[in-house]
Amino acid sequence: MSTLAERLAAMRQAQQPGTVPSPRHDVAEPTPNEAPVAGKRRATPAPAEPEARGRGGRAGGADEDRLNEVRGAVHAELLNTLGPRLYEADLDQDELDQELRTILADVLGAQERPLSASDRLRVTQEIRDDIIGYGPIEPFLNDVDVSEVMVNGPDSIFVERKGRLTAVQARFADEAHLRRTIDKIVSRVGRRVDESSPMVDARLPDGSRVNAVVPPLAVDGSILTIRKFAADPYTSEDLIRFGSFTRTARDFLDACVRGRLNVVVSGSTGAGKTTTLNVLSSFIPGDERIVTIEDAAELQLHQDHVVRLESRPSNIEGRGAVSIRDLVKNSLRMRPDRIIVGEVRDASALDMLQAMNTGHDGSICTVHSNGPRDTLSRVETMVLMAGMDLPIRAIREQVASAVDLIVHQSRFRDGSRRITHITEVERMEGEVITLQDIFVFDHSQGYDSDGRVLGRLVATGLRPKLLDKLRESNVHVDPMIFATVG
Repeated sequence: MSTLAERLAAMRQAQQPGTVPSPRHDVAEPTPNEAPVAGKRRATPAPAEPEARGRGGRAGGADEDRLNEVRGAVHAELLNTLGPRLYEADLDQDELDQELRTILADVLGAQERPLSASDRLRVTQEIRDDIIGYGPIEPFLNDVDVSEVMVNGPDSIFVERKGRLTAVQARFADEAHLRRTIDKIVSRVGRRVDESSPMVDARLPDGSRVNAVVPPLAVDGSILTIRKFAADPYTSEDLIRFGSFTRTARDFLDACVRGRLNVVVSGSTGAGKTTTLNVLSSFIPGDERIVTIEDAAELQLHQDHVVRLESRPSNIEGRGAVSIRDLVKNSLRMRPDRIIVGEVRDASALDMLQAMNTGHDGSICTVHSNGPRDTLSRVETMVLMAGMDLPIRAIREQVASAVDLIVHQSRFRDGSRRITHITEVERMEGEVITLQDIFVFDHSQGYDSDGRVLGRLVATGLRPKLLDKLRESNVHVDPMIFATVG
């Protein structure tokens, strides 16, 4: 309880004209070289900025401390009232809002000085973001222009907006606040993260990909990376508008998927492989049974007959793990028409090749690589990880027989994601698998004045041999789409 002298001083300060505390004392001013970020949440200045804190005087600091005290009291009371229900995925937002307003009114009623309307709104919004959302990163998850959110400890948050990385002023209160947010995300999908298991892959309810690393592996505080997925998945028309591929290339890929060719989508991290995989999956006819296999369920398919499988890490006793390889093996017993693997990264490559070679045509998967040729090398390496003592030639024959098409995607310096190669896997010639580029990205047009790439995907003029396979599936492609434009 404050002393009488302190209360009188506070009353005199409040009664002086022109000294009404501003609700924006807590917003750090942007530097001259930094544009304000749209949709940015108000953030408390870092302690290392005494000048910024000093501009508000003692009244500004006292108001901020008082807001923190009210926020803490409301948050604690809400936790006591709702308890474990706060971690339920189907928490009723209307009920939470009503509970929050009731508790806030009770806590403010016990205060000697009421909060202003703007401060009351701010406290309510911040607590609601913490309880029903994800704290200070909630506004960025709701921002349609933000594609990725990167938290490098409680005091450092970056976002990717339109392909560019930008530091934002929002921050978590402390490491414990950040860990609570991570625990909320991973617990809703049955995962855990702690000192014994300090890395975890998870997902948000909308399918956005989540990765978290906590101490002792993360030296400067817990690291949280969220790759957002659009609530309404991108379509092939969207990718044409973005310049990811051309309408001609889209029509060819559509024919390849309908013709049940086995396709590998390759590229580096963040190149847009999963988005392209989603678009390719949309070409699958609606009367086929599709089995999807992923580490964290991200694919958003709209066909009626889709079976989704998700791998599982081991429990706290080190048991119960179910790998991608286990799921690929099991999927063969589920009568699939198509098998879609979100990412092949280990010995599951051998089982995927076996599936493609045993009648499950039309399968699609993604692989990390630097190019079409590197994709084949990566697949060979992952097959060897299975521990089978297979000669290299036998592995390459399996790859050449199983894979029909490689779609390679890259992320350019301007932040755009483009398909750079559509390559046919032909056959074995000696000890080498021969490849033939059908479409390649034309870099000759260079960049515009703003650094945006001007090239596009063009045909090489070579007629692919896989047209015969497509004809056998009653899918016809006009050979003129492969003609080069003079």
